[in-house]
Amino acid sequence: MSTLMVQGTTSDAGKSTLVTALCRWLTRQGVAVVPFKPQNMALNSAVTADGGEIGRAQAVQAQAAYLQPHTDMNPVLLKPNSDTGAQVIIHGRAVTSMNAVAYHDYKAIAMQAVMASHQRLSGNYAVVMVEGAGSPAEINLRAGDIANMGFAEAVDCPVLLIADINRGGVFAHLVGTLELLSPSEQARVQGFIINRFRGDIALLQPGLDWLEARTGKPVIGVLPYVMDLHLEAEDGLDRRQSDKADRVLKVIVPVLPRISNHTDFDPLRLHPQVDLQFIGVGDDIPPADLIILPGSKSVRADLAHLRAQGWEEAITRHLRYGGKVLGICGGLQMLGTRIDDPLGLEGAAGSSAGLGLLEFTTQLHAEKQLRNVTGQLTLEDAAVSGYEIHAGVTVGTALERPAVHLSDGRSDGAISADGQILGTYLHGLFEAPQSSVALLRWAGLADVQSVDYHALREADIERLADLVEQHLDTTRLRELCGLTGGSD
Repeated sequence: MSTLMVQGTTSDAGKSTLVTALCRWLTRQGVAVVPFKPQNMALNSAVTADGGEIGRAQAVQAQAAYLQPHTDMNPVLLKPNSDTGAQVIIHGRAVTSMNAVAYHDYKAIAMQAVMASHQRLSGNYAVVMVEGAGSPAEINLRAGDIANMGFAEAVDCPVLLIADINRGGVFAHLVGTLELLSPSEQARVQGFIINRFRGDIALLQPGLDWLEARTGKPVIGVLPYVMDLHLEAEDGLDRRQSDKADRVLKVIVPVLPRISNHTDFDPLRLHPQVDLQFIGVGDDIPPADLIILPGSKSVRADLAHLRAQGWEEAITRHLRYGGKVLGICGGLQMLGTRIDDPLGLEGAAGSSAGLGLLEFTTQLHAEKQLRNVTGQLTLEDAAVSGYEIHAGVTVGTALERPAVHLSDGRSDGAISADGQILGTYLHGLFEAPQSSVALLRWAGLADVQSVDYHALREADIERLADLVEQHLDTTRLRELCGLTGGSD
C-alpha cells in the first residue's frame, strides 16, 4: 500500500483534475488505485454504491479508476446551508448541522472517520490517491486540520503541490505556501506541478530553475492550458459554452444562493443545440424557451431570494407566453403550494408558500433519501437514469400525473395537465441520451441531436491521462506511488 497526496496553493488550482488524471494513468498500467478526499466542502454531491453521499469530484475520480463511488472515498462532506453553517455528512450520512466554530471542535471526531476510511481503502488498493482541500497554508484552519497536512502527517505520506499559473503569481504561490508550512510539512512536499500554462515552455524554464534552486524541490512537470477540457466542477459554476449552431434552444437557470448539484446542467452547456445561461443577482430573466429551477440546499431561503429578485413574476410571464418550466429537486419543491420545515433542517423552522404552479406540498424530514435510480420518463417513454438526494417528502394531487415511472415501482415528480411544467427529484436527467432528447424536444427543440455525455466525460479523462504521460515526470510519480521499475 502507498498513499500520495495532491495539495494546492489555492482553491481551483487543479487538485481534482490532477487526481482524476493520476487515477486513470495508474489504472492504465494495471495499478489498483482508489481516489480519496478526507474532507470536502461542496454542494455538488453524488449517491454512492453503498447508499451514501460524497462529493461529485470523487465520483468522477472513481470513474477514472473504473470503480463504483463509495462513501470511504470522501468520509467527511460539508454542505453549506448558510454563510456560517453547514450540514455535516459522515460516511455518506447527514449527522448534524453546525456553525464553523462548533465544527472546529468537532474535527477530532471527523478525523476518526477519515482515518477509518483510509485504513479500509489502504487494505484493498495498491495506491490511495488523495486530494487536499483549498490550501494547506490557511493559518486560521491549521489547528486540528484533517483536510491537508494534518492528514498527510497522520498517515505519513508524500505530498505534491500544484499551482495555477494562469492566475498569475505562480512562484509566489508555491514559495509562499511552502514557507508557511512547518519544517516537517515542508519536508513532506516532494515536488511541484504547475498547471494551465500557455506559451513556450522555454520562456518559463528560468523560473523553474530558480524555483528548484530556491526550494531544493523538483518541478515534476508543467501541464498545459486546455481550452475545451470538461470535468464536473466541485463547487463553482462553469459558465463556459461550446460553439453553438445558429438555431438553439434558449435555457435559463436562476443562480440561487445555495444552488446544489448544478452539474445537472453540464450536459446542456456542452450540447451544440442549447444556449444555457446562468442568471445571477440583479439580472432580469430574458426571453427563453425553458426555465430550470435548480436544486437547493436551503429551499425556503432560496425561494425567498427568487422572489426578491423579481423572478417569480418573470416565471409567470414566461408561462403565459408558452414557455416551459422544469424544477429539479429543490426546484420541484418550489413549484408546489407549500414547503414545511418543522425541524429547522435548512434554517429557521417554519413554512413558506410555494410558487403554486403544481398542486402538492413538501415537508422536510430528518432522514435524507439517497438513491441511484433508473426508469422511464412519461415523455416519449424515454429511458432515464439519475440519482435522488433530498430530505423532502412531497404529496398532492399533481403527483397523479408523474414525470417518471421508476424501475423500483415508484413514481416520481409531476407534469402539469397542459404539459408546460415538469418537476422531478431526479438529478442527472440530461446525462442519458434518450432522456435528454425527450426533454429537449418537450422544451421546444426540433430535430434534437443525441449527445452521449458519459462518452464525452470518458474522452476527457483519457485526455488527462495522456497529459500526465506527456508532461509529467512519470518515473518520479511511480516512485512516489511506491511502484518500482517501468510501467506494469
